[in-house]
Amino acid sequence: MAIKIVEVTDNSTLKKFVEFNIRLYKGHPYHVPGLIGDEMMTLRKDKNPAFDFCESICYLAYRDDKIVGRIAGIINHRANETWNQQYARFGFVDFIDDDEVSAALFEAVEKWAVEKGMNGIQGPLGFTDLDHEGLLVWGFDQLGTMATTYSFPYYMEHIGNLGYAKEQDWNEFLVTIPQTIPEKHRRISEIVLKKYGLKIKKFKRTKEIWPYAAKIFHLWNEAYRPLYGYSELSDKQIEYYIKMYIPMLRLNLVTLVVRESDDAVVGLAITLPSLSKALQKAGGSLIPFGWIYLLKALYGKNNLLDLYIMGVLPEYQNKGVNALIFYDLIPIASKVGYKYAETNPELEINRKMQSQWADFDVKHHKTRRAFIKLLKDAE
Repeated sequence: MAIKIVEVTDNSTLKKFVEFNIRLYKGHPYHVPGLIGDEMMTLRKDKNPAFDFCESICYLAYRDDKIVGRIAGIINHRANETWNQQYARFGFVDFIDDDEVSAALFEAVEKWAVEKGMNGIQGPLGFTDLDHEGLLVWGFDQLGTMATTYSFPYYMEHIGNLGYAKEQDWNEFLVTIPQTIPEKHRRISEIVLKKYGLKIKKFKRTKEIWPYAAKIFHLWNEAYRPLYGYSELSDKQIEYYIKMYIPMLRLNLVTLVVRESDDAVVGLAITLPSLSKALQKAGGSLIPFGWIYLLKALYGKNNLLDLYIMGVLPEYQNKGVNALIFYDLIPIASKVGYKYAETNPELEINRKMQSQWADFDVKHHKTRRAFIKLLKDAE
C-alpha cells in the first residue's frame, strides 16, 4: 500500500510523533524511552529557545492510516554560520523495516532542505549537543542511556542505501570503577592543586549550586566549541537547561574544579546513577508511577553511573585537571557501591577525551554514527 507523508502541524499530532518511538520499541530489552513531555518541549517552537536560530519540520509516515515512521528536519543557522556550511539536519528518526517507508521519509526531509536552500543534510543530530545525536551502529546488545537513543540494526542499512555516508563516529565506554584512587591520579592531583591554585568544589544543598549553574554551561561552550557540529548555547538556552537539569542532580556526584583566586570553573563532571531501567519502567511518563521509579534509581541501590558531562577549559586541558575530577569521584562512587561508569558518546577523533581512560579497566561497547549526504538542485 502507498505511503502517505504528513507534516506535523499541531500538538496533538506532535504527541503521536513522540509516542511512535515508544510504541515501536515497546518491550525491547535495550531501548530506553525518553519522557514524552521532555521531547515535546524540545520540538515545540514556543518552548525551546533553540528556535531563536533554528527552524524545523516534522513528518509522520502512514500506511493504511497507521503510523509506520517519523523524521524531523532541522536547520541550525548558528551552526551553519560557525562551520561555514549550508546543511540541514535529520533527527528523531524511526521507521519500520520497510524500504518504501524510509525512502519516503528521507525524500520528504531532503525536499524540504533543498527548498530552504541547503546543499547537504547530516544526522542524526538535534538542535544542540544536549539533544540525542548519532545512530547506533555497533553494540545492539547493550542497554541504552538517558542521553542516547537505541536503533534497530536495519536503520543503518536503510540510510546507507539512500546514499548517506559516514561523517563522524562517537564511541562509548564502560569503565570499571577502581576501589581506591590510582596512585598516579593521587600524585598528579596533589601537584595540580598547588601548581595552578585550584580547589575541588562540592555541594550539600541545591541552593548552593545555583550560583555556579551558568558557569557550568559557559564552560561547556568553551570546552566543546571545537567539536563536530557544535552550536554555542545562548544565554536564553543556558537558562532553559539550568531549569531543566539542575534540580535533578545528585549533588555528591557533581564535581567542579575552580580557581581559588576568582572562583572560576575550569573543570567539571556531572554524573548520575543510571536511569535507564527506571525509564524503561516509566514508559515515557512520570504519571502515575514514573517519578517513583526515577527517585528509586537516583537514591536507591544502583551499581552503574552515567558520566553525562565532563569538560575542562581549553587552557587547562592536558594539565591534570581530569585527574582531579577522578581524585574526587572515585572514593565517593566506591563508597556508595557503584561498580561501573558509562561514558557519554565521545568523538572517535577526540583523542584528548579518550586518553583519560588509559589507566582504567575500560571496554568500548557502543558506537554511534553521523551520516551526511550532499543534495542536488539546492536553490
